[in-house]
Amino acid sequence: MGGFECSTHRTQDGRRLDLVASTRHDRLAAQDYERLRGAGIRVAREGLRWHLIEAQPGTLDFSSLDPIVRAAQANEVQQVFDLCHYGWPEWLDLWSPQFVTSFAGLARGFVRWVRERSDETVLVTPVNEISFFSWAAGQVGIFFPYARGRGGELKAQLVRAAIAAIDAIREEDPAARILHTDPVINVIPHPARPQDAAAAEAYRIAQFEAMDMLAGRARPELGGAPAYVDVIGLNYYHDNQWHYRSGRKVPRDHASYKPLSALLAEWARRYERPMILAETGIEDAARPDWLRWVGSEVARARAQGTDIRGICLYPVVNHPGWTNDRHCHNGLWDYPDDEGRRVRYEPLAKELRRVQRLFGQEPGSSLR
Repeated sequence: MGGFECSTHRTQDGRRLDLVASTRHDRLAAQDYERLRGAGIRVAREGLRWHLIEAQPGTLDFSSLDPIVRAAQANEVQQVFDLCHYGWPEWLDLWSPQFVTSFAGLARGFVRWVRERSDETVLVTPVNEISFFSWAAGQVGIFFPYARGRGGELKAQLVRAAIAAIDAIREEDPAARILHTDPVINVIPHPARPQDAAAAEAYRIAQFEAMDMLAGRARPELGGAPAYVDVIGLNYYHDNQWHYRSGRKVPRDHASYKPLSALLAEWARRYERPMILAETGIEDAARPDWLRWVGSEVARARAQGTDIRGICLYPVVNHPGWTNDRHCHNGLWDYPDDEGRRVRYEPLAKELRRVQRLFGQEPGSSLR
């Protein structure tokens, strides 16, 4: 799988991010999907830009999605759409009941729109990374609206919104599939502070809270139930294991580093749902080695009986940094030139072909 970075939240200086536009994916969708097909990638993660779709309350305009959907159809690539990837329209208050009802309206409108254009299975992620989103935007104030100490409140609000959206989606299309995404993490006490063991474990277990809410295992007043948990997408990066309190990451070669296969197995045992690795990647020259290691860990997990069905390179094209516009070299392809060509990072392309064969997939023919 390949994921196109699609964040649309506001920076602290009030600037609206639009990574679909800044990577020129909106204008180069046809070429980008030809590239995906040529690399043997048959599933793509995309995101709605809600602030463009519903600039005025109640008026939905999905024209910004037209070229992206048409490009996928032309290249026989299946799409999974994030409805909310950290951003929403200016007129809407995240904390209000209207956020929940408006979000359900967006979900309903999207399914109607896409069903008019395709008879393929509709795959939707209602809210991208509820746990991380609520922590970043509600607890520690590093994402818009930069709230502090309200992480639990925001998590509940996002769960309400996701449930309302799923209800609306299934009313329009009972066959639609739902993918929930969240980071998979490991938190351990620092060796110098063994007294933090219980607190570190409680923090680690909190990674399941949002999914438990959706499943009705926690906060049942929110309306969760097992049927709301369909496919689970887990996001994993190099800094997803750290020491409690210090936040210092646990390096991959450290004795306390927990194998990714074991982390995946824990989620599989807990929810007994099919899973994908919905985001993974790293920057610069480490990209091939990272994919090689991730591929081996997913293969190990599958051999041990974990139902994990795909790996998503995220992002699949390089993008500018959220806060400083730096050139992030973390994709398979780079920024485009004036003719829309993107230079491919060949060491990662070579490793991608190897991992595809590891899972019995024959890579597609090469395109520039």
